[in-house]
Amino acid sequence: MKVLIETYGCQMNTADSELIMGILQTSGFEAAHTLDEADVIILNTCAVREKAEARILGRLTNLVPFKRLKPGLMIGVVGCMAKHLGEKLIEERPYVDFVAGPDQYRHLPDVIRNKRRNKAEILTQFDRSEVYSGCSSKRPHGVTAWVSIQRGCNYVCTYCIVPHVRGVERNVPADEIIAEVKKLAKEGFSVITLLGQTVNSYVDGDITFAKLLQMVANIDGIEQVRFTSPHPLGFSDELIDVIASEPHVAKFVHLPLQSASNSQLDLMRRRYTFEEYQEIVRKLRQKCPEIAISTDIIVGFCGETEEDYQKTKQAIIDNRYAFAFLFAYSERSLSVAARTMKDDVPADVKQQRLAEVIDIQQKISKQIYESLIGQHLEVIVEGYSRRNPEQAVGNTRDFKTTIFEKGDSEPGDWVEVEIESATSQTLKGRLVRVLKKGRAPTVEEQIDVGISLGPTEG
Repeated sequence: MKVLIETYGCQMNTADSELIMGILQTSGFEAAHTLDEADVIILNTCAVREKAEARILGRLTNLVPFKRLKPGLMIGVVGCMAKHLGEKLIEERPYVDFVAGPDQYRHLPDVIRNKRRNKAEILTQFDRSEVYSGCSSKRPHGVTAWVSIQRGCNYVCTYCIVPHVRGVERNVPADEIIAEVKKLAKEGFSVITLLGQTVNSYVDGDITFAKLLQMVANIDGIEQVRFTSPHPLGFSDELIDVIASEPHVAKFVHLPLQSASNSQLDLMRRRYTFEEYQEIVRKLRQKCPEIAISTDIIVGFCGETEEDYQKTKQAIIDNRYAFAFLFAYSERSLSVAARTMKDDVPADVKQQRLAEVIDIQQKISKQIYESLIGQHLEVIVEGYSRRNPEQAVGNTRDFKTTIFEKGDSEPGDWVEVEIESATSQTLKGRLVRVLKKGRAPTVEEQIDVGISLGPTEG
């Protein structure tokens, strides 16, 4: 049977899709590369915001004709939305054959093979011990690889449903992580991103996240290590020192703020004050002046006053983030806020605030990127442009996407690029020279493995 997986949501979902495909291929399934050849279509889903779920429900509707035209075609929904909606999803979409939460992926081969006619399978139980030890992910070969080091979350921010759909925090043993990264390095992956819901809370015995990051950065063949997303609480001096001192650790940190109002942070149950957050930013920039910082912001959360909002807007201006993910608050069922708080900021006010901060951040990002015009930057080549295969795409040491004519460069190479133009999201430049050769994947290795970004995600 051939399986196609469509992925929606964050990097964790991308990593989970690779895990699912690995589990299925180990059990004898094959990857499909188009909807027409697929016997099974799996949507790996996100539930963080209502808009994400709406996209996925729309996609399910679009898949109905494929099921009518191909008797026996199975459609499955897995991941966060599957856990969030569970039986309700089957009741509203009876053509869905199976639903599986994030802790049930090991069972998918049996679910698909043993699917009972006219009865959907629903597997949404939590498993407090599941970190998928012994499972191999199926990654499209290239330069970059996601490595999940943690599953679940213990923080229970009031606006968030992640703990309700992914369960409590579980950390993958450090020796398994190191073994996986060493294997990836031998396969030619040179850029590793460590993933966790609150990645810097990772601990395994006496191995803290800072120590793990340092260990991964020193594995032979690894050229750059990134991580996402840390929580400001527990962002240690030890971690800041590793970021600043380790040459193979990216000079980039995604540090979610959410709000600059302490009263809002308290209602959100973020467990830090704005002043404590700013101290982390100060230390990062003091010890690592070249650091680029991005963030997450929510406007219009329950009870947000104009004064609260102005504090957040000013923090965006003062902190000059390289980029930011900006959202208007969307109430999610199961969350603490949905159960105990009133969503009392009018929709038009939310949208006005959101539009304003987006405009401010775009201008800041454009200024930061344009300030690099004329400079020569080191870039690691990660692939080729989909629009123009003669153009290479990579990232600087502080994680700025850079496009340039590939010349004699190949994926995995470190190159010197002279920046000639910029937008608020991308640098464009001229290849000056190849600084260090990497291991370029062969054409065969770059073949798609049957995992695609959800079509409504771009």
